[in-house]
Amino acid sequence: MKFRISVFLIAICLFPAYLSAQFPVGQDTYKNPLPVSFGDPYILSDKASDTYYMYGTGGGAKDGFSTYSSKDLINWKNEGQVYFGNKPGAWGVKDFWAPEVYAYKGKYYMFYSAHWGFNPTNELENFKIGVAVADQPTGPFTDLSDKPIFDPGYPVIDANVYFDPNGKLYLYYSRCCYKNPVKSEVADWARGKGWFNEIEESWVYGVELKPDFSGVIGEPVLLLRPPLKMNDPQSEWESRSVTSKEVNRRWTEGSFAFKKGNTYYLMYSANYFGGANYAIGYATSKSPLGPFKKADNNPVLQKNTSQGGVVSGTGHNSVLFSPDGKQMFCVYHGRTLATGGDRVVFIDRMRFNKEGKLVVMGPTTTPQPRPVLK
Repeated sequence: MKFRISVFLIAICLFPAYLSAQFPVGQDTYKNPLPVSFGDPYILSDKASDTYYMYGTGGGAKDGFSTYSSKDLINWKNEGQVYFGNKPGAWGVKDFWAPEVYAYKGKYYMFYSAHWGFNPTNELENFKIGVAVADQPTGPFTDLSDKPIFDPGYPVIDANVYFDPNGKLYLYYSRCCYKNPVKSEVADWARGKGWFNEIEESWVYGVELKPDFSGVIGEPVLLLRPPLKMNDPQSEWESRSVTSKEVNRRWTEGSFAFKKGNTYYLMYSANYFGGANYAIGYATSKSPLGPFKKADNNPVLQKNTSQGGVVSGTGHNSVLFSPDGKQMFCVYHGRTLATGGDRVVFIDRMRFNKEGKLVVMGPTTTPQPRPVLK
């Protein structure tokens, strides 16, 4: 999904309280959160225009998506709505989520999730993934087809595309929790307490994508899911939505794939996206379609309120690399005590430690060194 970071003059109307936290252009620091009200943020580094474009869920868009542009990742300009759904000929009618835009063969392609209007069985969650195309990052984007890319037989969201150096393309997505009750020790535990009769889960899949984005090749492969056993090292942090009696669902969603050396990394989010426990982990593999092994230092990003901080609900990230490939940034949304229920964007540095494990240096709300983009 997708540097320099923000604290800028463009969303004064959105978040007046941030005025005192802004820094003048040219100063050597920035401060999170950015004054951009997005969920599921993704940043495109557009080499053709030497500009960064941020896309996300919400941001004032009506049945579609907006974008912000920046030359330095510090100051952002609202470019307005660039994709409009829920109109004649569009397959999506509502719930437009998680856009990611890729420059590919001279065009710009937006992958996104929406509720499919073709719904003969009246499903409450009829989410699918589509793709739209434009001549420039600011759109207008128009759908390649009047239907989603594919229909696996269950609702899907959170598309992420990986362009492998071997020339193949891979689509990663999340199967929704809807109508996917799963037997597990966590479900048995919650039922024993009388909290929930069943626990629904979302899982991350991967599948090869046709080069023209018209469909998929082969069958999707299950890559990540919540643990079945309560003594699994990942179970505690991935089950907090249930163990806190918040909801009867466990999520594995918001995946983002990248490669470093000979290893494929798949970052993902767990827990209720609307709650404080939303957090990020990652898994690794030697193949783009797995098997993936979850890291033993998960979660790599989570709320800091228990340590006296003000950030919660950290999740659905993308990754941005500096032009020289030496710097990594985690782009994600979160909430603060000041923003309340509004999701706002954070950008924090990532690195590999001496043991080769991925580490996110956040969430931060104190001044951070300005990213050096060469």
